[in-house]
Amino acid sequence: MGSRLRQQRRGKGGPTFEAKHNGLKAAYNDLSKKQIEQKEKAQIVDLVKEAGRNAILALVNFEDNTTNYVIAAEGLAVGQELEFGKKAAISVGNVLPLSSIPEGCPIFNLEMVPGDGGKVVKGTGVYALLVNRDKKQAFIKLPSGVTKGFSLDSRATIGCSAGGGRKEKPRVKAGNMYHFMRAKSRHYPRLRGVAMNASDHPFGGSQHHAGKSKSTSRNAPPGRKVGSIASKRTGRKKKH
Repeated sequence: MGSRLRQQRRGKGGPTFEAKHNGLKAAYNDLSKKQIEQKEKAQIVDLVKEAGRNAILALVNFEDNTTNYVIAAEGLAVGQELEFGKKAAISVGNVLPLSSIPEGCPIFNLEMVPGDGGKVVKGTGVYALLVNRDKKQAFIKLPSGVTKGFSLDSRATIGCSAGGGRKEKPRVKAGNMYHFMRAKSRHYPRLRGVAMNASDHPFGGSQHHAGKSKSTSRNAPPGRKVGSIASKRTGRKKKH
């Protein structure tokens, strides 16, 4: 009898495959209604690279001497002043509700529900576009190309998030890739199933080939759910 497969152990959950969540709180959901309705100013104190995320964070100090982390926009610098609220200027790094942002403006760190602090378009070097709006909602073209409606009271940051071009830097060596994947609790390097023994994988053994169809049911149990999951078709395509 073979040992339990990796995908079976992963499916059970537990601390073995759990990513470490030691991040900083980067949200502006603690702003009061007064600050949202009017205009609140804040100064950038520091720019921080957090270990738990790829986007650059800006530590800002508000007028009431409270501090908070926000996702930094491309082009911000320490000492620069940001504005929050409906009456804030249309400038890079400022946070406004969608009702106050002009059409065609690039935005990021967008709230799904007003006051949640920003849930979408938060990666490095990404932005969405405010296409148009009606009386009830604003329509945003997301980086995926999908256009979706959001509440007019949802807030967003003007500009593009900092850190663009991060994926263009090569890993250079396998060790860098290993540590990158380990931070996300992903297994690397990944061994092919056909290179394993028959006791370790359904594709293992038998002179290193699957030995059976790779098409598997969508409802197959963990350990059997390998290969082409719920494939619509198999084999080579015929030339017409």
